[in-house]
Amino acid sequence: MSDSISKYFESNPYGDIKLEVKEQLDNAQKRKGTPVFSGVLNYFPDAIREVAICSRVGNDQHNAGKPLHWDRSKSGDELDALTRHLIEAGTIDTDGVRHSAKVAWRALANLQKEIERDNLKDK
Repeated sequence: MSDSISKYFESNPYGDIKLEVKEQLDNAQKRKGTPVFSGVLNYFPDAIREVAICSRVGNDQHNAGKPLHWDRSKSGDELDALTRHLIEAGTIDTDGVRHSAKVAWRALANLQKEIERDNLKDK
């Protein structure tokens, strides 16, 4: 934290503003400490591209004519679906998408739902 910000915290009589600014700084540090590009996209560009293709093909199949979106009402069995595709890993599905890309998509879907569920518990 810079000296000028530290001095602001020490001299600020408005505690709520002090906490808000500190929270914003903490959030900024957390964002900067989350290497989305350098720690994920940069490591796996081809794999991420395949998962994106999988997402588009799945949308075209399950939501024909609609903009790309995750229709969660049609996606509730991530771990079972992941396992079915894992059995076929290393091969291409009938829609032209790698089963391993579908495994990755389902793993990300499951992780997203776990995080969202945990975040709701924290509130």
